[in-house]
Amino acid sequence: MQNDLILGVFDQLRKICVFTGTRADYGHLFWLMKEIEHDVELQLQLLVSGSHLSPEFGLTVGVIEEDGFVIDEKVEMLLSADSAVATCKAMGLGLIGYSEALSRLQPDLLIILGDRFEAMAAAQAALVARVPIAHIYGGETSEGAIDEAIRHSITKMATYHFTAAEAYRKRVIQLGEHPDCCFNYGAPGLDHLSQTRLLDREELEEALKFKLGRQNFLVTYHPATLANEDSSSVFNEILAALQSFPEAHFVLTMPNADPHGRGIIEASKKFAAEMPERACFFSNLGQVRYLSIMKQADAVIGNSSSGLDEAPAQFVPTVNIGERQKGRLRSDSVIDVEPLREKIVAGIEQALSSDFKAKIKNQNPAYGSGDVSKKIVATIKKLDLAAGTMKEFYDIDFQEPES
Repeated sequence: MQNDLILGVFDQLRKICVFTGTRADYGHLFWLMKEIEHDVELQLQLLVSGSHLSPEFGLTVGVIEEDGFVIDEKVEMLLSADSAVATCKAMGLGLIGYSEALSRLQPDLLIILGDRFEAMAAAQAALVARVPIAHIYGGETSEGAIDEAIRHSITKMATYHFTAAEAYRKRVIQLGEHPDCCFNYGAPGLDHLSQTRLLDREELEEALKFKLGRQNFLVTYHPATLANEDSSSVFNEILAALQSFPEAHFVLTMPNADPHGRGIIEASKKFAAEMPERACFFSNLGQVRYLSIMKQADAVIGNSSSGLDEAPAQFVPTVNIGERQKGRLRSDSVIDVEPLREKIVAGIEQALSSDFKAKIKNQNPAYGSGDVSKKIVATIKKLDLAAGTMKEFYDIDFQEPES
């Protein structure tokens, strides 16, 4: 049955709608959007929402427009509040706005990446509207965040799946998705490493208006929304650990728009203000500056997924703090530490050691090395999207253990 979903030639442009709700997912989607935009058989539609439309989080909708993309729909839904209630209300506003946007756009396929609450509401709207969903980065685990449950929920609402590793493709199948609809091409966010020209050190310093040092750390810490961690307390431990490296310079970036994130923002601003020659804080760097800093960094510190995806692909050590990324695949360059000052200091010292740098020099990154977007687009063009959204649960024949 599922083999019939893969066809070949179609008579009209297929409308492929891409949803983006944060600066992070936009960076991963950029080259995929470019591939869709330039394909003569496809029509790109762009649905922009979440923190993109928030001045507090950098109003990154401007970055999308500066990159030359035409935005078809903007849905404001993010509240200026820092609580679980505010997040739930934002999801409700998003569901209303996305349903109206999809009704106007009438896409043939909606592409959703990842595991954010904004993406969850978009998937719900598409499910009810019977718009097929292609989900990117399904099958992964991040046990310390609500993203974990959201990601698997979107998987069950989606019809097609593009995972970042074979282990994750197998997990999507384990969730009942048919193997013929599950594709593993690697992480599309890594396409930047082969297709985007990054800034050299001099260009980067000019773009940042900040002088890099002999040692440089890229620091991003997001609230661990399910873990037994007080996010503000953990971030204070991180800042205390950074003080143990008096020669280092620090580039701090804004956390996601999650509950309890605003305390991290204020602490970051204060830290940067107290040592302006050695530290700077950015609400939005954009993908080029962010990856350029990463390339120049001696270590990536915090709990961002980029420390597990992009950093290993650039052979940059990661000091991953706490439980947010618990369960995800690791490259050899990732050092996991408890959220305590002395443990963080020890992890950074390990990352800086010549032995560790030599160890990871020839590693095989867990999520590939790019050139993914072309493969995703080639597959999308072969899907029979007219087949609808109804699907069977794919049962795996588990063998019962012997008693």
